[in-house]
Amino acid sequence: MSLKIRKSVLFAGLAALVFSLPAYSNDNKSVRIDDGAESNGASTVNGSITVGKKATVTGSLSTVNGSIRVGEGSRIEDASTVNGSLRISDDSHTEDLQTVNGGIRVGEQVVVDGEITAVNGKINVNTGSSVDGEVSNVNGSIVLSGSTVARDVSTVNGDIRVVDGAVVKGDVIVEEVSNSFFGNGKKPTVVIGPGSRVEGVLLLKREVKLYISDRAEVGGVEGVMSMDDAVRFSGDRP
Repeated sequence: MSLKIRKSVLFAGLAALVFSLPAYSNDNKSVRIDDGAESNGASTVNGSITVGKKATVTGSLSTVNGSIRVGEGSRIEDASTVNGSLRISDDSHTEDLQTVNGGIRVGEQVVVDGEITAVNGKINVNTGSSVDGEVSNVNGSIVLSGSTVARDVSTVNGDIRVVDGAVVKGDVIVEEVSNSFFGNGKKPTVVIGPGSRVEGVLLLKREVKLYISDRAEVGGVEGVMSMDDAVRFSGDRP
């Protein structure tokens, strides 16, 4: 399934939260799960969800118009929102993280046993964190800083930066813009920094500004560009 189709499915699925939230959900209130507490999940429509430090959540966290914050050392299952950001603090453990309009920030030493998906939003995954699934968006930068992604990293219009020794075990993909709805007229920038590694290929289905450190490892460049099109650099940043 293409990235654009996946995003359409994601939007439809998350928007359906408006109609699928149970009658007992806190429709217009924010929800807090205290430090060290155990919960079977939380949902709201017009409110944020905050999980304290070292809490355990065995069910989903979901909101429509609100952000989700997870404190240090907590363990949760899926977290999803339509209009809002997701913030996962250090040393936490999660499953899938999804948003339509909002950024996703994963702190240090976080384990994500699933995928990270956004439509319009930045994604940052920081030092020592690992993602078992894909990391993808349509609009917004993706920055992997000293983290590991087990599968593909993909975007349509966003910049991708694999830096500070980050590892992508799948491909790094920039999708073709086949519909003006997804295009913004700007060339994405792809940077593979020193000490970083892409075990798959850079699959570029449209032209990008491509920078690869002479101390990085990549499995090749395919699509509409080749390794000859890359700007090689020797410093910490291009």
